Amino acid sequence: MLLKKSIERLVSENEQNDGAGLKRSLGPINLVALGIGAIVGAGIFSLTGIVAAENAGPAVILSFILAAVACAFCALCYAEYASMIPVAGSAYTYTYATMGEFMAWIIGWDLVLEYALASATVAVSWSSYATKLLSHLQINLPPELTSSPFDPVKLADGSTLSGGIVNLPAIVIVALLSLVLAKGTKESATMNNLLVLLKLSVIVLFIVLGWSFIQEENYHPFIPENTGEFGHFGWSGIVRGAAVVFFGFIGFDAVSTAAQESKNPQKDMPIGIIGSLLVATFLYVAFSYVMTGMVSYKTFIGDASPAATAFAVTGYHFLNSALIIAILAGYTSVILVMLMGQSRVFYSMSKDGLLPSFFSDIHSKFKTPWKSNLFFMVFVSILAGFVPISDLGHMVSIGTLFAFSLVSLGIIILRKTSPEAKRGFKVPLVPFVPILGIGVCVFLMTGLPLESWERLFVWMAIGIVFYFLYGKRHSKLRIEKELLQRKNENSNDQNLKE
Repeated sequence: MLLKKSIERLVSENEQNDGAGLKRSLGPINLVALGIGAIVGAGIFSLTGIVAAENAGPAVILSFILAAVACAFCALCYAEYASMIPVAGSAYTYTYATMGEFMAWIIGWDLVLEYALASATVAVSWSSYATKLLSHLQINLPPELTSSPFDPVKLADGSTLSGGIVNLPAIVIVALLSLVLAKGTKESATMNNLLVLLKLSVIVLFIVLGWSFIQEENYHPFIPENTGEFGHFGWSGIVRGAAVVFFGFIGFDAVSTAAQESKNPQKDMPIGIIGSLLVATFLYVAFSYVMTGMVSYKTFIGDASPAATAFAVTGYHFLNSALIIAILAGYTSVILVMLMGQSRVFYSMSKDGLLPSFFSDIHSKFKTPWKSNLFFMVFVSILAGFVPISDLGHMVSIGTLFAFSLVSLGIIILRKTSPEAKRGFKVPLVPFVPILGIGVCVFLMTGLPLESWERLFVWMAIGIVFYFLYGKRHSKLRIEKELLQRKNENSNDQNLKE
């Protein structure tokens, strides 16, 4: 279970497969856009108001900065890995090179929690906003077709059903984006670029128009006095707020799954990972600064749509519709990037024999793992359409933080075991930066509910069973080693006979 795949082998396999494998079509702008697409979702329109009202007040901008710094520790580690090992698979591939096959399997299985479940969760939210937009256009979908069988449905006459039939819009968006991904990486990146441009346009428009409506008195006190309870304003509120908004930055790691489709991964992957994090941080800080300046943070208490409340102050009513469109664009780009990341992780695991070859079949024309795309289209659609997964958000968080921790630890190990390896980017101040990354992730994991840990252990137990029943037996690295051992044994036996 401790068999490792050398960096040299990973790189050479990648070079050998360049003609028949994934197509290299992504430049630095595409990679930065992928990162922004995954990071800047609808959370920018909600997290800002929630944290300002409940934790930090106008100092929510400090919470975002603190969260970005914490996230940067892990982002730097991902950037070094991606420049060293320009192969699809992200944390799974990196762990295979540093901690061995079993831990690589664990992290690959764990990434399903981040990518597949995040896609399904966001698809459900996308459905609710799409339904609102359609109702504005006088198109009313039957409520039974916009909710899972386990979610209560409120009818137009005020009555409530115990559950719907299926969340049809959520299924539709997952299916459409999966087909786009199967069609081609360049086409998917182009679509993501357009979605990112759309939502950034609305965000920038809000910042520019809202700046003239800022009232300085709304910033006083900048750090409201603590209520006597940890996390409710004061400096502890800023820290608690950082833990909340940290999850708004999750997604930059999805850029690393596209390493095998990058034109110049050694140079462009660090740009994509760090660049997208910097752009997202600037947008979060600027947006929250303008938003809390336009309206007192106290106004956002119990407000389900704080950004809309701030928009109303401007008098530009067209922004209300633009807000919904931007949220839909934000959600769509997140789903697209997460579905792409998931298929690339399973592609790498399949290439290593740990999953059936089905997941690594490349389309002869489109050069994409199309069967993997179609598999996750069905899997994620079922989750989004029939399962009430809103309470599984913590599973996404704990899975991501676990992956971040192992990636940070792997950098320390690689600096010891492979100091001579070629690195297009190097994490500064090793081991201090990776240790800080591990510390932040573990700290945030301890703050999650006990149920999240229980679900993580159950999910991992299922994965471990699958590994021993299938993965271990079909591991190409293990089979090669066993064949080599038998060959050596036969050779030794022959020498003894002679």
